[in-house]
Order: sequence, then structure tokens, then C-alpha cells
Amino acid sequence: MDIYRRIGIVCRNIPRGKVATYGQIALLCGKPKNSRQVGYGLKMGLAGEGIPAHRVVNSKGILSGALYFDTYDMQNMLLENEGVAVVWTEEGFKVDLKVYGWKNTMEDALYLKSLFDRAKKEDIHESTEPGYEG
Repeated sequence: MDIYRRIGIVCRNIPRGKVATYGQIALLCGKPKNSRQVGYGLKMGLAGEGIPAHRVVNSKGILSGALYFDTYDMQNMLLENEGVAVVWTEEGFKVDLKVYGWKNTMEDALYLKSLFDRAKKEDIHESTEPGYEG
């Protein structure tokens, strides 16, 4: 299973009203040094459809996904609709990671791993269907 599918799985599991950082998502995907790849995958739509990308911020809590959204303040509005307080700073719109950051646990990481394993098995099953010529 590729990194982008893992990114999609992790992002779908960020709780409503919480945010995660690009680095946090990369770590949960098993690629701790690939935070830029997380951003790229979200921006280019490689992580799938229906991804709550508005819940992903940079390591300082700054909303940095403006290119992903139709308007520059869309991420801000989506987060505020979920009860996340967003403030304007000199660096841009920002959330308090101490308050709104997803504090994932070992149980969360193990659950995500089980989802990765299940998705990988589905990939294998799909690729071994009758008529597969791969």
C-alpha cells in the first residue's frame, strides 16, 4: 500500500474538532521524515476523496493548506464550524495545538496499523481476482 493511501486513512481518523500536523500524519503513516509528502498528497488529491484536509496544519499550528481549498479562508471556516478556535497572527491563521491538537495514543496508532493491514489485504485480494494479469 502506498503512502498516499495511508495518509487518507490517517486523515479520516482525525477526530472532529481536532487538528493534526503534517509531521504527525507522516509519523503515523510510518514515514516520520515525509511531512512534505503529506502536504503534497493532500494538495494533489492523491490521498483520496472526502479527506478532511482542513484538519491538517503545520507544526506551529498555522493553517497552511490554502492551495487545497477554493478560498484562502475556507480551512479557517471549516475548522471554526467544528468548534476549533482560529486566530489571526502575523504568520497567518493559527490554532492552539495544546488545545486542539490531536493527542493520538498508542491505541490510535495500533488501530491505524490494523486499518493499513486490512487495506493491504484488500489490495492483494483485488489483485488476485480471476483475470488479473499483473
